[in-house]
Amino acid sequence: MEAPLYKRVLVKVSGEALMGPAGFGLHQPTVDRIAADLAATHALGVELGVVVGGGNIFRGVQVSSQGVDRATGDYMGMLATVMNGLALAAAIMRAGTQARVLSALDMPAVCETYTRPRALAHLDRGRIVLFAAGTGNPFFTTDTAAALRAIETGCEALLKATNVDGVYTADPKKDPSATRYDRISHDEVIQKDLKIMDTAAFALARENALPVIVFSIHEPGSIRAAVCGGGRATTVATR
Repeated sequence: MEAPLYKRVLVKVSGEALMGPAGFGLHQPTVDRIAADLAATHALGVELGVVVGGGNIFRGVQVSSQGVDRATGDYMGMLATVMNGLALAAAIMRAGTQARVLSALDMPAVCETYTRPRALAHLDRGRIVLFAAGTGNPFFTTDTAAALRAIETGCEALLKATNVDGVYTADPKKDPSATRYDRISHDEVIQKDLKIMDTAAFALARENALPVIVFSIHEPGSIRAAVCGGGRATTVATR
């Protein structure tokens, strides 16, 4: 039986991961696959937090270039993350695991409002906690929200699910000579401007000695594999 390396982790899932091959919105088979992977990881005894993005529905940065001010666009993007959180939580519960959505923006008719004690209580009760609406502030990405929530809730690692199987010297889709790191430090990622997460997220992780595991979400069972130290991935950690 697989043995997890961590007791509590936070998984960052992009909104784009939820749209699968659909190109926009939610692709239900993909959502169900990711939910099943989260439920299987939870079944190993791992306590899970999840931060979900909203790029499959709305991107504040893009709309701000069309005349909407950036802060308003970012708030609209936060609402998209709440919709994704609700959809993923419903899929997790269909997979047989309890889940709760906590939003950084107050919307009590839809889901619970985030507070650290409430999040910790849900984790202690064996529920997967989905953190929505980013940090609740404009100008901060969901990557930064993931690092922040991981630190606030005492997670031992941040699992960054991406479109590629780790951190490369360059974009492997554009540069066929790019090579993958098995392990790299937070400082190196920041200095080399390797765009896996934004600088603020990596700086938070570095300052709090939080390892970041970067892996591909497109591989079935990749979340469980990453928690158990398997699969193809890059570990970003203090050397």
